[in-house]
Amino acid sequence: QVQLVESGGGLAQPGGSLRLSCAASGSIFRFSATGWYRQPPGKQRELVATISSGGRITYGDSVKGRFTISRDNAKNTVYLQMNSLMPEDTAVYYCWLYSTSARWGQGTQVTVSS
Repeated sequence: QVQLVESGGGLAQPGGSLRLSCAASGSIFRFSATGWYRQPPGKQRELVATISSGGRITYGDSVKGRFTISRDNAKNTVYLQMNSLMPEDTAVYYCWLYSTSARWGQGTQVTVSS
């Protein structure tokens, strides 16, 4: 059973940066699409960024140009570098991995506030 463990969330000021990491257990990571979704308070879960096993990247419209997703298959880890953070980026961020089915991490809180 694949487990996803997120880290790197916390409090940031507007204009600041945070880096999220998600480590996956097991041996399917390199063959799987992976990425990040988020759920702002009172709203539905939404796409942040995904990266396929071949490196194809998709970003949500609200984060294009500010966030960068990357993966390290040797470490079974996906990263999300978040720059120019805005209060609207406040949300619980979930790691996602898709092989034959979708798996989710438990989520990490990101709060952007002065």
